[in-house]
Amino acid sequence: MRGVDKMSERTRVKQKVDATTSINQDATTEISRVGVITVAAFGALVGLWSLACIVGGMAASGGPLAFVGDWFKAVTGM
Repeated sequence: MRGVDKMSERTRVKQKVDATTSINQDATTEISRVGVITVAAFGALVGLWSLACIVGGMAASGGPLAFVGDWFKAVTGM
């Protein structure tokens, strides 16, 4: 009888270890998912900010062609 009891205890311990491994893998997946979402959100914010800056520059210059001309003047120092 004792041999059977020890076998049951070993099975329970192995099942507990498998469950712990599964939980750690899920936590790693969630952390990765949060990281990807955070990077994507900041990328979207930077993209929207740059678009707003370009539109503001065009409005201040007087149009797209004037914006490009002013940009070349700023870059070359003329």
